[in-house]
Amino acid sequence: MSTVIDSHVFGGVFSTPEIAAIWSDKQRTDYYLQFEAALAKAQAKLGIIPQKAADEIVKHCKLENIDFDELKRQTELIGYPVLPMVQQIVKKVNEIEPGLGEWAHWGTTTQDLTDTAVVLQLKDTLKLVETSLDSIMSATTKLCEKYKITPMAARSNLQQAVPISFGLKMARLLATFRRHKQRLDELKPRLLVLEFSGAAGTLATISEASSYDVPPQKLGEEPLGLRCQELLAHELGLGVPPIAWHTERDNLAEVSNFLAILTATCAKFATDLKLMMQSEVGEAREPYVAHRGSSSTMPQKRNPIGSAYICAMASSVRSMSSGMVEAIVADHERSTGPWEIEWIVLPQICALSRACLKQTNYLLDGLEVDGEGMTRNLAMSKGAIVSEAVMMGLGKTIGRQYAHDIVYDLCRKAQQEDKSLLELLRADDGIKKAGLSDEELNKLCDPANYLGLSEAMVDRVLNQQ
Repeated sequence: MSTVIDSHVFGGVFSTPEIAAIWSDKQRTDYYLQFEAALAKAQAKLGIIPQKAADEIVKHCKLENIDFDELKRQTELIGYPVLPMVQQIVKKVNEIEPGLGEWAHWGTTTQDLTDTAVVLQLKDTLKLVETSLDSIMSATTKLCEKYKITPMAARSNLQQAVPISFGLKMARLLATFRRHKQRLDELKPRLLVLEFSGAAGTLATISEASSYDVPPQKLGEEPLGLRCQELLAHELGLGVPPIAWHTERDNLAEVSNFLAILTATCAKFATDLKLMMQSEVGEAREPYVAHRGSSSTMPQKRNPIGSAYICAMASSVRSMSSGMVEAIVADHERSTGPWEIEWIVLPQICALSRACLKQTNYLLDGLEVDGEGMTRNLAMSKGAIVSEAVMMGLGKTIGRQYAHDIVYDLCRKAQQEDKSLLELLRADDGIKKAGLSDEELNKLCDPANYLGLSEAMVDRVLNQQ
């Protein structure tokens, strides 16, 4: 084990099998091979390389043809795995016909393969993210519908504020995840583009002069290199870049920071759940599974283990995403160091994000909501939680500030004398001058009557698609 992500014990918590496969050596190498095969097909169509060479290159661009032990040795020597892989393919194709394999990797460079492979890995990663987001939004929608008018205490600076519905709390979360879905849809066209521009981004290697048998360029036809680029992008299912991006890494930093704010939203939910799960609060709990979150010495414990994992993973993603921003500061047309930062942190960002979303979905899907606990906590302040409602109800006759000061004093008195705010309101001479009946005071002091527009706001979120 070098990280918890590749740990036999922790790997299933801080990663998932699907995301681990996407960022594995085998999958990365397979994408290198897919690039080489697609390039050979595109170049043969244009006459840049012989069709026979393309056919054999495509035939040999298979994982089973790669000696990974040799690839490891050569990568440690050269510093990059692309050339050692290409050398193996060239050797095998040359065994079919001497010189035929020399057409492999024609006009491209190590970073073209490396960056395009990363884009393909991110494409697969974002499919998992999108699936998770859809599941999370579905689970959150159900909570919004079920608890639309279930009253609870809102907290301001960790103190009880005013009543809201639990459905409103969940609707805010749902609206946030929907915004993340919009962000994901917006960034994909920028991110999922090919990198194929040669050594310094000019595609100077792809020309009629360096090609096998290219027909003369037609009037109005794009240059050969750009046509090759378009065919290659089509073969790989990626967009065509307007220009090279070897040392313009903003799109990779963008997707990393998208994952950072997405998982931060998960952590916000998990933080609230941790606090609601406290013994003294008892308003919601993680799904019950025997022995999950249990203590080795305190049998009564039911720790918020999923929430703890979510917060830890989200924090790590935020920290690592700063490294992806650092990698933007690349020198000239090929960086010396910043590029390799991405190799270190991007796989971890993606693995942790996928696991964080999985844990979040699990908690939301099986969340245990304690409506009685919420009601109990609403009563804890002896009516102080509806002090704003009382102030506004009195303010129209005795003035808002005057009402504020009276209610402020009565709230303190309620706590000191262990009496309800309603009881003190009925006995106060200043309140009597406002002319409110017992029925009106009762109504003002019922938290369920002061949910504001909670229900309407939940409905508005639910009705938006």
